[in-house]
Amino acid sequence: MNDVQTKLAEISELLIEIGATHGLNVIGAIVILVAGWVAAGWGKRAVAKGLKKTGKIDVMIQEFLANGVRYAILIFTILAVLSRFGIETTSFIAILGATGLAIGLAMQGALSNVAAGVMILFFRPFKVGDFIEGAGQSGTVKSVSLFLTYLNTPDNVEVILPNTQLWNAAIKNYSFNSSRRLDLMFGIGYGDDVDKAMGLIGDIITADERCHAEPEPLVVVGNLGDNSVDIIVRVWCKGGDYWDIKWHMLKTVKQTFDAEGISIPYPQRDVHLISAE
Repeated sequence: MNDVQTKLAEISELLIEIGATHGLNVIGAIVILVAGWVAAGWGKRAVAKGLKKTGKIDVMIQEFLANGVRYAILIFTILAVLSRFGIETTSFIAILGATGLAIGLAMQGALSNVAAGVMILFFRPFKVGDFIEGAGQSGTVKSVSLFLTYLNTPDNVEVILPNTQLWNAAIKNYSFNSSRRLDLMFGIGYGDDVDKAMGLIGDIITADERCHAEPEPLVVVGNLGDNSVDIIVRVWCKGGDYWDIKWHMLKTVKQTFDAEGISIPYPQRDVHLISAE
């Protein structure tokens, strides 16, 4: 029994000694961690808010810089905690650098996505809210991170693309310019009045205020096909009106042609039977 009491007394003395020696350091480390975590969140919000007020910096770059500030503060916080316990941070940084190099070699694909993300943020081929097409996918850009780009398709499906795939492919940005050209083609029968059909299409374009007067709309005979005379129509409009005008034009031209007796032919063939007698 005396041996047990002696061991308990030794353990108690050891705990008291450790508490006296490192207790303040532990408390200080906890305070530093809490303060660093709070400061990181505050710094991220402050940077994001300050950049947003300028109105000159893209949303993607705002998020990138704000997150960079947060991670930098967290790293300094960890180094401060290590210093609190007497650990040489220079040695730690060297070890961290060597570890980072090894991890980097093992994660070349992931790091290439980071490099591509930085290039996208720097050259800004698109911004959040743009409708783009790239790497075989199309949709509205939701956000861009260091590794991934998030798109929303017109039918509200999220598409996640690695930045490398997007950066290494041709990118079509349908939202970059404020106006777009709408190209349509209408076929009429060879027996129909071409000038009348072109005039009707021109009237439909003129009546639609969404169609721009400049550049001037184009209505011309583009091809003499096997089954029809093809009329090409080119109209400029705002990018946001593109699809509405296209659907309106297709419906209105069909209804107008029907009312005016202008046919829209379909593929047909004349078959001649030759008797063997």
